[in-house]
Amino acid sequence: MKILVIEDEEALRESIFSYLTGEGNLCEVAMDYWSGIEKINLYSYDCILLDLTLPGGDGLKILAEIKKMNKQEGVLIISARHSLDDKLSGLEMGADDYLVKPFHLSELKARIMAIVRRKNFSGSNLLSFNEINIDMLAMEVRIGDKLINFTKKEYDLLIYFISNQGKVISKNAIAEHLWGDEIDMSDDFDFIYTHIKNLRKKLVEAGAKDYIRSMYGVGYKLENI
Repeated sequence: MKILVIEDEEALRESIFSYLTGEGNLCEVAMDYWSGIEKINLYSYDCILLDLTLPGGDGLKILAEIKKMNKQEGVLIISARHSLDDKLSGLEMGADDYLVKPFHLSELKARIMAIVRRKNFSGSNLLSFNEINIDMLAMEVRIGDKLINFTKKEYDLLIYFISNQGKVISKNAIAEHLWGDEIDMSDDFDFIYTHIKNLRKKLVEAGAKDYIRSMYGVGYKLENI
């Protein structure tokens, strides 16, 4: 998953970043209102962790901007504000969940997973696309009873394709989703072709059909054939 943490408290921000990154997620951070606004305008995420009390502005204004832009990211508010009014305000404005500080990082992860499942996979930990079966908790992909050994990037790429099945995805969107804003430093996306080639090869060799189509000059699309 690709997650943005908008949090000004350095120790908590670094703790969340280290934990989520250690769990295999791509994690980016913003430490104030304006850097948070810049991130959501430039990039897309699976989930945004949003503090409300930020230098430079209120986190609820960032939430309003996300909704105004009609972005589809899940939003989990993480805040020391614990009154019912604060919780209701955040949820009524469109946040998917509200977690009061302090919290356990394991609970934070569970809440993020629940949001992403509801947004993309109808709330289930098990994802299926024809003969391809994925256990998202175990991060295992099977064709029938055969377990496929994917790298982390190949696994993330497969999830991304299935989440956007039927849509044409540009090379730039794939690169930004899998590598984050660091990809801005690259002007060569040939490595994406290598990852997609390996993903397709492993799926076909395990008995799946080749669902990934190259759209010349545009990008790639996963389609049901």
